[in-house]
Amino acid sequence: MSLNKKIAAVLAIAVAAMLPTFWPNPYYIHLMVVIGIYAILLLGLDIVVGYVGEVSLGHAALFGVGSYAAGVLHAKLAVPFLLAVPASIAITGLFGALLALPALRVSGPYLAMVTLAFGTIIQILINEMDFLTNGPLGLSVRKPVWFGHHISGTDYYYVVLVALIATLFVIQRILKSHLGRAFEALHDSPIASDCMGVSVYGYKVYAFVLSAAIAGLAGALFTYSEEYISPNTYNFELTILFLLAVIMGGRKTRTGPVLGAIIVVMLPNVLSDIDLFREISIGIAVITAVYAVYAFVTRQRTARQLALPLAATIALAVSGFMMENITDHRLTIFGAMILFVVYYLPNGIMGFLRGIIVKFRPQWIHRHTLISEHGDMQHVWAVPDHPVTANGFLLEARNIVMQFGGLKALSEVNLQISKGTVHGLIGPNGSGKSTTMNVLTGIYKPTSGEIDFNGKLITGATPSSIAGEGIARTFQNVQLFGEMTAIENVLVGLHHTYRHNILDVVFHTPRCKREKHAAEVRAASLLRFVGLADLANEEARNLPYGKQRLLEIARALALNPSLLLLDEPAAGLTAPDIKELIAMIEKIRSHGITVILIEHHMDVVMSICDKVTVLDFGQKIAEGTPAEIQSNEKVIGAYLGGSAA
Repeated sequence: MSLNKKIAAVLAIAVAAMLPTFWPNPYYIHLMVVIGIYAILLLGLDIVVGYVGEVSLGHAALFGVGSYAAGVLHAKLAVPFLLAVPASIAITGLFGALLALPALRVSGPYLAMVTLAFGTIIQILINEMDFLTNGPLGLSVRKPVWFGHHISGTDYYYVVLVALIATLFVIQRILKSHLGRAFEALHDSPIASDCMGVSVYGYKVYAFVLSAAIAGLAGALFTYSEEYISPNTYNFELTILFLLAVIMGGRKTRTGPVLGAIIVVMLPNVLSDIDLFREISIGIAVITAVYAVYAFVTRQRTARQLALPLAATIALAVSGFMMENITDHRLTIFGAMILFVVYYLPNGIMGFLRGIIVKFRPQWIHRHTLISEHGDMQHVWAVPDHPVTANGFLLEARNIVMQFGGLKALSEVNLQISKGTVHGLIGPNGSGKSTTMNVLTGIYKPTSGEIDFNGKLITGATPSSIAGEGIARTFQNVQLFGEMTAIENVLVGLHHTYRHNILDVVFHTPRCKREKHAAEVRAASLLRFVGLADLANEEARNLPYGKQRLLEIARALALNPSLLLLDEPAAGLTAPDIKELIAMIEKIRSHGITVILIEHHMDVVMSICDKVTVLDFGQKIAEGTPAEIQSNEKVIGAYLGGSAA
């Protein structure tokens, strides 16, 4: 964390600590406690929604599990606060694992439905298990007594504040580590993540359990805050409120969930006071008008783009003066405000503000790069010296069949890849080249056949385990992690080098520091190797297409592979870029890495490949040196539809 951010964090904590002095009213203090508790839960929910990119409709239920775990431990077993809260975290984490293990085998709307069903089941169980939860009657608890002092509402505010600060600290450490990069990679490209050795399913479960444990902390704190809990509190509406808070506040930020919690707790109160609503709506209209003028003058937005949001905020302000009683219109106004934020601020309020700040931030602040620290390092990787297969090849695929329904994409294909060579794989469109690549890297499980790599059978293994064996790849359609910088993309490829665990990350142990520094040095060197040193801190989606291709190669090399599979790396490149690519492949081979090259540019294939295999309609029709392939009748017929003559 930079010095400026540390100063801002200290000031924010100081202001938060003084709030009870400014607003000593018990009602306001209680609202601030609820905001803090919701913020803790939303920080955990953002891991699943913002980073992993999955929609969970079960977090209100997990919140309830944590709440009732603390309540039952307190009311039934007289477990003290300082033991009940950690126990609630562990119990809720266990429930999160029980939900995640089956639920995360599906995604999208199916995952949402599974988590919604989980929430319904939990609410029914809480309501029906009278012997444990007192059913509809609920549970009553008391705030803890420490050293003979009964904790008051103000005291409990500081307890929640400490818990919020600790949660912020822990989550910041986790999300800025290799774990956070793994979570974010899952969102941007699950296929690329798996092929980088980051198990999609494994890390989704990891993220969900972590998020559930944080929901358990929030639930336990909520129980002692309210001093009474009942099943109706943890309903579907609460889940929707949590999701809206994350979206409105802004995903992938620490301040976004806090802002979202403030909005969802305070907005109902704002919408019950007509005078306060009028003042706030006027303020929103003025801010929108100022931004609209600025955006129009600087040509960031057109008049058409600005007209509707400006008209909507002015209409909101005017409506406040036309209504005598706002209570009857609360839900309508609430829904309209949410729709406005979701539609016009897709990255949330904090995402919108962050975009403005970045534009005005001096270049030297946000252009700091790891290359400046490690620019003199020369990357030298050591290709693992594994035994070859029984037949003397690095990789051998035997009688591979890949069938999709009634279509055979590959039919009895055999491949033998010699160590230290560049092996071309060519053929017309639809011949089965990319299917072969996907079979070799575990994305597809072959219908029949066997694959040996380094003397080990890898048929049917997962992409992440195959990547761990030493097979790396690029993709026909570039699969970078677009919202991550160039060096962060390469660091995902270095995920396998980290041996420290989550406790090392949180406490920043010497092992964590050592491995982090080593990975940064290596990532910087790999970027220099492919000529992207000056673009280390540029977001991958902003790079020119040719540079994206090079970045994908650097990320693949981060796996320290014995075998590198390049799927049409020259596609879309200019002539100078293609020359640069050929030189890059030569340089990679000189380091002892074997390459399988799929390519439509025949000049690239013929100039660099030691051996070429030709596919047509899923069958191998020829194999040999480039010169032999150029004069092969079957190859000429497949490409040109005629004979050599």
